[in-house]
Amino acid sequence: MSHLKSVIRVGFFAVSFLLATSCVKDVDLEQAQDITLNPDIDVDLVQYQLNENDFIDSETGEFTPVIRDTVRLEFLNDTYVQDALQYAEFRFRHENTFPYSISSKIRFLSDNGREQFSVNYEIPPGAENVPGIIDTLHVVGSGDIKKVRRSIQMALELQLNGGDSKIKGGLDFLSKGLFKFEF
Repeated sequence: MSHLKSVIRVGFFAVSFLLATSCVKDVDLEQAQDITLNPDIDVDLVQYQLNENDFIDSETGEFTPVIRDTVRLEFLNDTYVQDALQYAEFRFRHENTFPYSISSKIRFLSDNGREQFSVNYEIPPGAENVPGIIDTLHVVGSGDIKKVRRSIQMALELQLNGGDSKIKGGLDFLSKGLFKFEF
């Protein structure tokens, strides 16, 4: 038992010695303001699945080759986020089983509807067993990042190139954004 007390005493003195002789005078707490955080945030933007019925106007019942929709990107409508945004990367993926190509226009708009930038491409035609696939990456670096900061809306437009009310098929869409910040 006395051996255990000796070990405890030696341990206690060793810890006390280390605490008494450790140096903290080199810590400059004023440097805390120089600390920066650089988080990367991956965000799902818009996803949809369309079929032939989506090309029929709900009010008139007539075939329309153009579909439009606009969504708000509320997470960008924040001064703190806009000031810290340094880089953005957008990924758009379509899978088309319609036997016609489709023109895709994706426009990024300011709060008052002014276009900041756009991403336009053709979606190749496909079939049930072999869809036409396009995977597009659009990078916005530091030189154009102000355009993303001002983009509060994303306007989507699809135009079916050919076809009529008897078309069959589908179109799947997935979009993501990778945003890099410096706080």
